Formats: sequence, structure tokens, C-alpha cells
Amino acid sequence: MTRRGTLVTAGLLAASHPVSAQAAWPSRPVTVVVPYAPGGGTDIFARALAEGMREAIGQPVVVENRAGANGVVGGEYVMRSAPDGHMLMVATGAHVINRYSMPSIPFDPVRDFTPVSMLSGFPLVLAANAKLPFDDLAGLIALARARPGSMTFSSTEAATSYAGNSFARQAGIQLIEVPYKGSGPQLNDLVAGHVPLGITSTVAVLQHVAAGTVKVLAVTSTKRSELLPQVPTMAEAGLPGYEFNGWYGMYAPPAMPASLAQAVFRAVQASLARPAISRRLLELGADLATLGPEPFARFLERDNRRWAEAAAAGLVTTAN
Repeated sequence: MTRRGTLVTAGLLAASHPVSAQAAWPSRPVTVVVPYAPGGGTDIFARALAEGMREAIGQPVVVENRAGANGVVGGEYVMRSAPDGHMLMVATGAHVINRYSMPSIPFDPVRDFTPVSMLSGFPLVLAANAKLPFDDLAGLIALARARPGSMTFSSTEAATSYAGNSFARQAGIQLIEVPYKGSGPQLNDLVAGHVPLGITSTVAVLQHVAAGTVKVLAVTSTKRSELLPQVPTMAEAGLPGYEFNGWYGMYAPPAMPASLAQAVFRAVQASLARPAISRRLLELGADLATLGPEPFARFLERDNRRWAEAAAAGLVTTAN
């Protein structure tokens, strides 16, 4: 039987038992690593998810930030941990892109982890400091063209880097990228005016929009965000065909048993089914379109091929 067939069979067997029936898991507190700085969208999402999981499994679920190298530091830490369900990671789609955007990383983002769950999809946004002298994409593009090389945008990892550089390339303008270790410090500097623009998530930016310190010029999805209905898509704002969506996924160390991955996934589903947790995350722009271990693995294979093709076409910028 293939590894994929084994996963499917074990997953079906495990699916007939509730989380509480997994006597061996959890036997102690569970750690969820966020490989980015505190305060960002992934951190906010993971902490809400952990709160619901704590109630579902009856053990503490602790979120630990291990930022560095676009998520590689935290990823390597999780990869080298025991595959017993007590060490997990919540990361963005940048986890896959890193293989193509960085000179070298100490793991294969797809092969060297156990996929547990696709947690949520979400649009990214192009945000600007509220005091800038334009309120739409046309105004930004006109200013950038009038002052070539003077405008910067902030990114936090490979996905936001790709989204920002793709926008600049399609708009025919020059934007200088300023990388940050997470959307928390990124947005602090955006609010303070140290950097004029930022590509970030709805989850991270909403509180700053509500405070009036940041304005959103466009969303990267093909449809407007229900949380920002007044904000146009990139296509509506003058860039036809532009589309990019972010997502959150949960991973475990390699070689986790399929039945255990299914047990963790059921705990995720139990967490997201709690009205208080799902309401909080939906209010932050998460769509909660979960996938279990096997469909998530297939999704990752497709996403990996997408970025391999993008890198071969020169569409992925390699970080120094």
C-alpha cells in the first residue's frame, strides 16, 4: 500500500472515534509554534484556535512564537520534535514558498512535515499609512510613477513579498521592499509612518483600520472582503487579472501516525465549532474552510507545483 493509501485507511478508521477516545493523546500540554513574531495575523488566529482546542482536549495548549528567517527557524524546531502530537505549528502559505524564495533552507516544507489541517483562507490587503496623500490605488500608482524609487512597501514573509512585488510589476511601478519578521512589528511601523505601505492580512489590519491609523487601498482576492466591503479588489481598482490569497495551515513533525493526525484534526474542528471561537475568527476575516490531513496533503502538492513553476518563470524573488 502507498503512503497516501495508508493515510487514507488509517484516517477513516480513526474518524469513527471521538477525540476523547485517543487515550494516548494528549498526555501533557500541547505546544503550537507560530514561526512569526507576536501580534500578527497568524499569531492572533493561532491563539484563538488554541483556546478552543484547550477546551476540546482537556489539556493546556500553549502558543509559542519562534520567529526568524521567514518562518524557517520555527519550522526547523518543529520538524526536529517528536511526532507525538504535543508539538504542532500554524504557518501561512509562505512555509511552502520559502523553498523557492530563499537560497537554502534545512528542510523540504512539504516532505518533511505531517500535514494536519488547512485551517483558513483569507485575502491579503495593500494597506497604507492613514496620512499619505492618496486614498486609492490610482493615487498610489501616480505618486510612485512621479517619484520612481522613493516608495517602499513592507512584507513579512514570502507570500506577502510575492504579492507586493507582483502588484508593483503589474502596475508598472518601482517599490522597494522592506522585510519584517512579523505583521506585529510591520504594522507598528506602518502606523508610525516609518514605512508607507504594507502587504498584510485582514486578520492583522482590521484593528488599525478601525482606529483610523491605517487605510486599505485594495484586497488581493477576486471578491471583496465582507469585512471591508468598501474596499475594491485589485482588479476593480485597475489591475485586471490580479489575484492572490493567503492561507493558514497546521503541521506536525514528520512521521506522525495517520490516526494521531486525524485526532489532532478533530480537535481543530471541535475548536472551530465553538461559537465564540468561530465568531471571533470570522470577524477577523478567516473563512474557516478546513481540510483534513489527506486533502491538505494534496493541496500542498498542488501549491508546491505552483510555486515551482512560478520560480522557474522568474516570478519568485530570491531573498538574500
